[in-house]
Amino acid sequence: MAHDLVIKGGTVVDGTGAPARGADVAVDGDRISAVGEVDATGAGRVIDADGAIVTPGFVDIHSHLDAQVGWDPTMSSSCWHGVTSVVMGNCGMTFAPVRPGQSGLLAGAMESVEDIPASCILDGLPWSWESFGGYLDAIEALPRGLNAGAYVGDVAVRMYVAGDAACEPDFVATPEQLDEMAACVREAMESGALGYSISRSLFHRVPDGRNVPGTWSDPEEFFAIAAPLGELGRGVLESAPRYNEEHTNESRVDEEVAWMAELSRRTGRPFCFNLQQVSVLGDHYRQVMRLASEASASGAQLRPQMTPRSVGVLFSLAANTLIDDLPSFAAVREGDLGERVAALRDPGVRERLIEEGAAKDREPFTRMYLMPAGQPARYAYDESDSIAAIADRRGVSPVEAYIDEMVASDGKSIVNWPVMNQDESAIEELITNPVTIMGLADAGAHATQIMDASQPTYFLAHWVRDKGLLSLEQGVHALSQDTAEFIGYTDRGTVTEGAFADINVIDLDALSLPLPEIAHDFPGDVPRFVQRANGIEHTIVNGRPFMERGEHTGELAGRILRSTDA
Repeated sequence: MAHDLVIKGGTVVDGTGAPARGADVAVDGDRISAVGEVDATGAGRVIDADGAIVTPGFVDIHSHLDAQVGWDPTMSSSCWHGVTSVVMGNCGMTFAPVRPGQSGLLAGAMESVEDIPASCILDGLPWSWESFGGYLDAIEALPRGLNAGAYVGDVAVRMYVAGDAACEPDFVATPEQLDEMAACVREAMESGALGYSISRSLFHRVPDGRNVPGTWSDPEEFFAIAAPLGELGRGVLESAPRYNEEHTNESRVDEEVAWMAELSRRTGRPFCFNLQQVSVLGDHYRQVMRLASEASASGAQLRPQMTPRSVGVLFSLAANTLIDDLPSFAAVREGDLGERVAALRDPGVRERLIEEGAAKDREPFTRMYLMPAGQPARYAYDESDSIAAIADRRGVSPVEAYIDEMVASDGKSIVNWPVMNQDESAIEELITNPVTIMGLADAGAHATQIMDASQPTYFLAHWVRDKGLLSLEQGVHALSQDTAEFIGYTDRGTVTEGAFADINVIDLDALSLPLPEIAHDFPGDVPRFVQRANGIEHTIVNGRPFMERGEHTGELAGRILRSTDA
């Protein structure tokens, strides 16, 4: 029988952790029909994978593509990094349930928390639903290149039931309100939600500065709202935790991990939650991993979610810059990138900016690192890479060094200011601890601030290929089967017979990242960072070739994945 697609002559790293082996892969319809020696005669399409690795499509369990799915069927930048399935609705932030006329409330909260412009959210989605099931139905009707599922978010549930009052720090839900919130979660789960997500982060605020609903709630409220997951026997819990006290760095790790462990035990459901190393919090990340391991040994199912590189605020001359606060830059900011570069080349403008920037504190520039144009993106730095060090070598101020680099690169160089995972050795600990799970790529979020959707490419290139911290088999497993099985994506995350044909063909030696860049492709030409990849030759979704060397084939075979599918 002639196969629809044959991937010939590659090295299959099947996602299960089994040793890599030379094998062909046959695809018929949306499934893998054979892995081994395959006759390609008469095949509808043959992909030559000689010298390449063949892996499962990667499963990203932490995205915020809930809005972007409405206007970008490729769901970039995830599509360029071997991701074939995503999970939306993380950190309690979702667009359903929603009362009629309340869309602006949820859009404003999402903009404030995740830096997705509210105007894009309101213009780019149909807002034709009220229930969470209605949201899933609405996005299922849209063209889509990737598979996607979603949590129902606590923030939306609380606003649906209690309105703006839910944002008050002293808000306490009544028993009747808790029953209604639990009913919302039950409806969502019965409609196919993947689980229930919560925000407790002190950084997550609505536009007027109050923390999002749930931040200060007694955990007993979460126990009541999440009860349907236990009653139905399916779904995953997820949270952005609150590890320290307000206005101080005093730890509350014990308390936060304890209630998450108890919720997991009461519902019998797995629970993942954000974890990064943060310098001002000391070794809190080690304490979290230890407590999570201990809790999981006594009946809970906890998986701290980590990311394999520093999380940094990016500065591009095409968007936010290091000199936005200087008076003489105010007029310059009105121009596009070319006009900004031209202004910086003007001797008068340059001198005024250097003079105005001379009083800037040098210390922050010691933690801001140059990503030079024309070179692959790097995320591991030493002191010599900082703007301050570059300035010292040249005998100029940090502002002058920055301006000169922007001019020399035609504004294409980027500055990265790591704010989490600043310690490379701590990242190694997070990666190698068996309790953690890969996550926090934040695709779709932080439009002009952060670009971490390229996580899989970086992880395989830096930690697996270059550093050898994990074997290739372990690295691929972490990106595929481990995340797919955790979230409940049935028959995905492996290159095995009968699995859905979500597949990557990767030139591991060529794997690298170009610099992030600003694109104006959100509704209304709103800017955002995007980042492509080198070395990911083919990505196949549900048996259909989706991306070829970073270019969309035109196929859009992605599906909405529901917990009710299993």
